[in-house]
Amino acid sequence: MGNRTYSPEFKLQVVLEALQSDGTDAEVDRAYDIHPVTLSNWKTKLKENGSKAFGGDDDLKEKQYKIAKLERMVGQKEVEIALLKNFLGES
Repeated sequence: MGNRTYSPEFKLQVVLEALQSDGTDAEVDRAYDIHPVTLSNWKTKLKENGSKAFGGDDDLKEKQYKIAKLERMVGQKEVEIALLKNFLGES
């Protein structure tokens, strides 16, 4: 199995299925090809931290930063376009 990285969405999906399933955790482990201890850790993390369990805040902050950076880039491009139009005599 090795060390793999799983997305927060995947972790939540697996944990919710394990909690809602009529089957055993072992069946969910096999279905998603994850180690039983991994599922157990994810379940504990969700119970202790709720919606913040799988990095929701960090992910949100990262996306907000990226949006702000892209907005600055768009603003800069708009200024450049306006300057070029002015230089070319277009309105």
